[in-house]
Amino acid sequence: MKLDIPRRNLACLLAVLVAGFIGCNATTPTTTPSVKRIIILTNGDSPYWDACRAGMTAANSELNLAESGLKAVLDVNDGTPNGQLQRLQQYGTQNDIAAIGVSAIDANNAAVAHELRSLQKKGIKVLTIDSDLDRAQFSDARFAFIGTDNLTGGRVLGKCAKGLRPDGGDYVTFVGRTGAQNAIERIGGFAEGAGEKFTSKDSMADDINKAAARENVRNALRNHPSVKTLVGIWSYNAPAIVDVVREAKRRKELTIVVFDAEPDAIQAMNDGQIDAMVVQNPFEMGYQGVRLLKALVTDDKETVAKMLPQHGKPGGDIYDTGLKVVVPNSESPLKEDQFDKNVKFLELPAFQEWLTKYSLTGS
Repeated sequence: MKLDIPRRNLACLLAVLVAGFIGCNATTPTTTPSVKRIIILTNGDSPYWDACRAGMTAANSELNLAESGLKAVLDVNDGTPNGQLQRLQQYGTQNDIAAIGVSAIDANNAAVAHELRSLQKKGIKVLTIDSDLDRAQFSDARFAFIGTDNLTGGRVLGKCAKGLRPDGGDYVTFVGRTGAQNAIERIGGFAEGAGEKFTSKDSMADDINKAAARENVRNALRNHPSVKTLVGIWSYNAPAIVDVVREAKRRKELTIVVFDAEPDAIQAMNDGQIDAMVVQNPFEMGYQGVRLLKALVTDDKETVAKMLPQHGKPGGDIYDTGLKVVVPNSESPLKEDQFDKNVKFLELPAFQEWLTKYSLTGS
């Protein structure tokens, strides 16, 4: 039997059938991502963060993040407070973020603290890593801090200067931003550790600009001819100091002590251009940062209690990742018994062996 269906009605019928077919076979969009991110937001793009990334990579596999529907990633900031703030604001609009660890560029940045509080209200877990916010004002903006006891680190670097130059003298410190909490604590700690025979002539900030970092060293040598010790506070300050001292041909008269061990700084120490390095453990910051953030996301109270047994008490919200003092060789005036037992003392070859063990090029 022949069906006599008008063309217009036939077109409508086909449209309905196609729509029904598509509707039955389409995948329904989901508003809940299958994998959520744990993000560590850096302050800039220094090679220092390569070791942190390596620690995060190890944590991804060793802590079985995938089984909890998580993955850890490093987000590299542009070195500015505004860039950091914009990234935090973006995180608040994304539904695949479970937790954040941030290296705060400015300790007293109220806008960043406000944004971290807003993220916590949305259920996102928040830590500071490597550099904290001002604890007196903003401790509620993060659950805890993971990194170096920077005041102690500054004191240790000061002790290095004192041991290398017992008669003291004028010094200049170099750093990315003087308002960063780690900078404030390291610079203050250095003065304590070095003692009264040392006099600060300047503390020079470069706003995380490597060309400016080198120019600061040139200006310091020009403006302060009496300076005897140059102090690198952030990791890239070390190669900046070395390059300028080498071009000025003033190495023999200057003592150089620095924080951290970028690959160029390690080579410089090997070449006799750096007298002592106080080395942090960004690998451990990345690993333990992910460990604690995962525990917070999964409500693993046992792990949180192991890492921060005094949490809720004064100072109980800090997880210290430790320090190393590295010297070129056994001929250094600095010796292990000059430092506290909780500071690991290494000659450069032993430190390089430690790096190789963890497939690192710097720390």
